[in-house]
Amino acid sequence: MNSSRRSFLEGAGAIGAVAALGGLNPVSAETKPAGQQKKGLARGLTLLTMRRNEYRLGAKTSKGILDVKEAAGLLNLYSPATLDDMLQREEGASVQAVVEAAMKSNAAQKLFLKEENIEYGPLVTRPEKIVCVGLNYRRHAQEIKMPIPKQPVLFNKYNNSLLHHGGTIKLPSAVATKFDYEIELVIVMGKEARDVSEKDALSYVAGYATGNDFSARDLQFETGGQWMQGKSSDGFAPLGPYFVTAEQVDPDNLNLECRVNGETRQSSNTNDLIYNCSQIISYTSARIPLRPGDIIFTGTPGGVIFGGVAGGLAVSKEKYVWLKAGDKIACSLEKLGELKFELV
Repeated sequence: MNSSRRSFLEGAGAIGAVAALGGLNPVSAETKPAGQQKKGLARGLTLLTMRRNEYRLGAKTSKGILDVKEAAGLLNLYSPATLDDMLQREEGASVQAVVEAAMKSNAAQKLFLKEENIEYGPLVTRPEKIVCVGLNYRRHAQEIKMPIPKQPVLFNKYNNSLLHHGGTIKLPSAVATKFDYEIELVIVMGKEARDVSEKDALSYVAGYATGNDFSARDLQFETGGQWMQGKSSDGFAPLGPYFVTAEQVDPDNLNLECRVNGETRQSSNTNDLIYNCSQIISYTSARIPLRPGDIIFTGTPGGVIFGGVAGGLAVSKEKYVWLKAGDKIACSLEKLGELKFELV
């Protein structure tokens, strides 16, 4: 060990040194517990991320949007600072306790904000993994004239692709021109899952969100079977506006719709999934361990631009023009809210 490293370890202490080198994710001074930490999945909550000089965890309630951090401080309770913290530390029960206490507290009423006045931040910013499932709706497979996959088709995105509700995607027009929308149900994992059964799979889910697996089709197929480069440009994974806890949602029977400049392009139901959420989690966890906070894009239904172009569908050609700067995309998913973003 060289002298500078030895001095660092001696000065910082063993725990501090390991944390500084990336081995720990210690609770910062401002997020140390004021009250008792409560482990476990949250129930009955609709959560979001606000931007208030920093990213803050918010809860959508009948009284407005609650600033969870401020409420925890006022009520002398503990809460993780962000949705990432809540998920990865498995502290959903702590957030639930704060929200329930704030709803009953007269002193906390000033902390409820009007939703139209908040600025959204990214729903999550640092999942360990973003797993995506391709070709997972029957009608989508039919429209592009592809056989039903014999197992889920997995690919990935990266954290740079995450985008908040109301955000903008700067199109990488120097390298691509064939941009496409893909509304999707997103699974948010709440517990570590390794080789779990289909029967138990949904018990590992913390909640669900509306997402869009935005794609550059020319990049997606540029190298043949590897899709990643057409899926991972900045902003290519819009997500939000809400995270809805799992017990409030039947993921296998949800209506979903995507609109471009107000025109409906995709309209389907998750009951058309080839591999449902339980099957996706079970299959993936046998091959790639899933951790709390990981997210899974479950596939897109029929109606994408690529479907009209590749499948030669007998529809208006104007409807199957690749997306361009200035287009506005809206994605609605039953019980999970409407995700909007623009292209520049």
